[in-house]
Amino acid sequence: MSLLSSLRREAREAPASGIVDVVNHGRTRPGLIPLWVGEGDMPTPAFIAEAATRSLAAGETFYTWQRGIPELREALARYISRLYGKPYAAERFYVTGSGMQALQIAVRMLVGSGDEVVLPTPAWPNFEAAIGIAGAKAVPVPMQLSNAGWTLDLDRLAGAITPATRVICINSPANPTGWTATREELAAILALARRHGLWIIADEIYGRFVYDGAERAPSFRDVMEDDDRIVFVQTFSKNWAMTGWRVGWLEAPPALGDVIENLIQYATSGVAVFIQRACVAALDHGEGFVAHQIARAKAGRDIVCRGLAATGRVRFAEPAGAFYLFFSVDGEDDTRRLAIRLVDEANVGLAPGSAFGAGGERFLRLCFARKAEDLEEAVARLARALR
Repeated sequence: MSLLSSLRREAREAPASGIVDVVNHGRTRPGLIPLWVGEGDMPTPAFIAEAATRSLAAGETFYTWQRGIPELREALARYISRLYGKPYAAERFYVTGSGMQALQIAVRMLVGSGDEVVLPTPAWPNFEAAIGIAGAKAVPVPMQLSNAGWTLDLDRLAGAITPATRVICINSPANPTGWTATREELAAILALARRHGLWIIADEIYGRFVYDGAERAPSFRDVMEDDDRIVFVQTFSKNWAMTGWRVGWLEAPPALGDVIENLIQYATSGVAVFIQRACVAALDHGEGFVAHQIARAKAGRDIVCRGLAATGRVRFAEPAGAFYLFFSVDGEDDTRRLAIRLVDEANVGLAPGSAFGAGGERFLRLCFARKAEDLEEAVARLARALR
């Protein structure tokens, strides 16, 4: 028996990232404009980093609360209460070592071998991977692109539910499509989950990145009751330019607290205090920076949509939320090969849509959370290569 064959099937069959494949092809190329991963080009603001520095100088380098320091959980409650216009208790919030760990914990709590998770696609590939590693099965529900943009067929979503279904996973605003559910769609999805006794894993990480003048996107918080079976996964990465800090949070009913605490304990034993102090600063003093990021992303969206539409070869829906353009190119079906070619010929890094599951195969994803000069140059290079 080989070493690999002796491993658990779920670990052995965990899919390789189609995004990393392209990144590795072009990572070291001089002058490449990297628009392939989900982060901007701005470093973490100084006021956030300085909070961590002060904590380190004060000697806060010891083990700490598994659920998160009280100050951060209270700051999360203040932030969410203000943003969603109703009071939330600190007991609902649990600090995790990244949004990815928040997702892993949510999945581990709710599903295992033989269970199914209904997942609208195209979707961030880590959803399906986390579900598979837990021994469960992701059941894709492909969304459709029309002149009205990306849409989720709620009847098709309902039709994907079987006796094995335990969870519906909803990402809105969505990575990679920018699809943003309306309040009415979220209410319908919640009614479906209630009717079948299902949990919802809600990824609203891009909820601040909307471009219609609203402060935030519609949320399950707008339509839910306190006892609804919803777990929210969140991260500090996007709003506050903290991708490298690896810190996020779970929001869940307090009744789940002991279970979540145990799962944190047995994974990482908590998040470093100095990182959590930085997060408090981000939540309490970061609104100006968040507004700047959103305005910058809106300008970036306009640049890439206008520039790529002018080529006459691309098809897309202008994204209502998140900070990605998901577009297809006429006559190009193998988007992994196309992404490699665009690295070689345009020196621009894009993510192949095949990495995002059913319905994404003919598309490319471009992250427009970057300075205008880079995006103008990237679009010019892409236009030349696509012609």
